[in-house]
This record gives sequence, structure tokens and C-alpha cells, in this order.
Amino acid sequence: MSTEFLALEGAVEASGADAGIAAHYGNPMVEQRSLVAGTAIVDLSNRGVLTVTGPDRLTWLDSMSSQSVRGMRPGDSAETLLLGQTGRIEHDIRILDDGVIAWLLVDGADAEPLRAWLDSMRFMLRVEVADRTADFATVGTLGARVPSAAESNGVVLAWRDPWPAVPRGGHQYAVPEEHPASAWTYSEVLVERSAMASVADELVSAGIVPAGVLALEALRIAAWRPSFTAEVDEKTIPHELDWLRSAVHLTKGCYRGQETVAKVHNLGHPPRRLVMLHLDGSDAVLPLEGGDVVLGDTVVGRITSVARHFELGPVALAVVKRSTDPDAVLSIPVGDTIVAAAQEVIVPPTAGAVADVPRIPRLR
Repeated sequence: MSTEFLALEGAVEASGADAGIAAHYGNPMVEQRSLVAGTAIVDLSNRGVLTVTGPDRLTWLDSMSSQSVRGMRPGDSAETLLLGQTGRIEHDIRILDDGVIAWLLVDGADAEPLRAWLDSMRFMLRVEVADRTADFATVGTLGARVPSAAESNGVVLAWRDPWPAVPRGGHQYAVPEEHPASAWTYSEVLVERSAMASVADELVSAGIVPAGVLALEALRIAAWRPSFTAEVDEKTIPHELDWLRSAVHLTKGCYRGQETVAKVHNLGHPPRRLVMLHLDGSDAVLPLEGGDVVLGDTVVGRITSVARHFELGPVALAVVKRSTDPDAVLSIPVGDTIVAAAQEVIVPPTAGAVADVPRIPRLR
């Protein structure tokens, strides 16, 4: 991990999964505004970086994962999921190909498990998998230029999030008049770790300020953008998080878990659904991630991400039961306080069953 950004003025280290990077630099609200304006970058050097080399790399990744990546050209970005046999999410991969190497950007704790699994699946194919986390750090941006960005085979190593628009083969369950992803101009840029000190030194001269991970999280929540580390548990299928939008190609052909993806999308409904919650901030209390979401006396879900947004106020993402009334005001116990939460529907209860197969009437 990089410590250069933690040495900058005002840096406060994050805890938990984000330990080793800055939570904020004194004012997360100002940092959010700077990120939106394209004048800030976020140190994400706790993320993992894998590479896959060899002429079979893209067809190999395509055969195992949910997105169509075999046709990627140098400089293209994509997102794909590795699913279990029952369609549950096991890995989320952000892919950038430079024409020779496929760069896989992953959450830090997932790097070694993913590397080991990929290595076990090479068989006789012409691919090599390597962990390059020790060599490259990740920096997040919503438009700011990252000094000393790494290049490989003539391609700047900048992964551009496909979330703002539904790629070909994807599907969106959310039905807002305007999806908030349109403002999510997010990229992850690789920097050689040996250059991170110079990046930190060059920020002022480049007209850029550092922002902490709290600011980035608030903007991610507002964009309804799921995170593998935050929103996924051992039961999650892509439909529940509206992840067919950016990470699943519905007509690409067979891969592990594809049968569940097709069956739920065409004939069934996901058992849970992602919502954004607008939290009552009158008691100045934020729920904890993993906290219960309650309707009446019944626990209907859990908080997955929570933040204070510079315009929306306290907000959260939560995964709730599909049957939860989308118009109901939910409650979140926080110690002795009950925080009221109004839902903003992301995945509607009607998601799925797009084939609209008519029911056969029962014979009497």
C-alpha cells in the first residue's frame, strides 16, 4: 500500500477494509464537490491489480465470466462478474486491455483469491496470470488528470467505468426519469507505486486536491453504483443490484451461472432488491453498514453502504426483500435511536420475468 497520501496535510486514515488509505482530509463535503468538479483524486492504493497475458486471454476470460470481452480493443474498458453454479456473485472484475495484457482491477481482499482461482482454470490455454499489486497503485477520479499515470504498450492504464450507460447486451431494471449514473464519470487509473510520492508532490502544481474514500463513497451511493465489497454477500445474484446494467451480457452464450441469470431475468424475480435510502438526519445519527432495515416489527433487509452526501444529506444503499412495499417508510435501529428511511427504488419489485410467459390455466 501507499503511505504518501496519508502524509498529506489533514489526512485521516480510514478503518476496516479501507485501512491504509485516507478516509478524508478534513472536509469530506468539500472533497465531494472537488471530485464532481474534476479537480480531485482519491488514493485507492489498497486495491488489487492482476494481469493476464497470452493470446488466449480475452477468449478465456469471456468463456468464464458474465460479460462479452473477447472483442475488446486496446484501451477498451469493461466490467464482468465471475458467478457460482447457482448464479451467485463470487468476483467482480474491472478489465482494461492494452492489446497484449488484460489488466484486472479488483478490490484488495479479492486479489489473491481471484488470482488463485484463475490460475487453477488455465488448463492448456496460452495464458499467464500474475499479481501486480506490489507494482501498481490505483487512483480514482471523476475527471481530474492523474499525474504520472502508467502506460503499457502505448495505452494509458485508465479504466473507465461503464456504469453511466447500458452497454450492448445489458439490461437496466431501474426506471427513473433520469438515472443518476449519468453524472458518474468515474475512472480508475494505475500509477507505478514507485511514482506515488511524485504524484502526491505534484497535486498542487497540477491544480488537483486529494479527496478521501468517504467522499467517493457518497458519490457512488448517489449514482446507485453497486460495490463488490459493500453490496455483495454469499447469496447475491446480479439482478438484485441492477448489475445486469454494466457487468452482464444476456446473449453472449454459456458461462458458469448463466442458466440462473437467464432464468431469473426471463421467468422469475430476484428475491431481494437494491434501494437507496434517504435518511432522517434530525438526530445526526448515521446507521452502521450491516445494520437492520425494519418495516413494522419485521427485519426486511440490511444496510450495505452509508454516507453523508453534499447535496442529498445522509443516504444509504440497502438490500431488502423483494416484497417490501416500495412506498413504505422504513426504520433503522441505531442504538436507542430509530432512524426513519424513505426509499428511492432502484430495482423494482417487478424486476425480472421479461419473457412474460402466460400462465397455463389450471384444469378443474
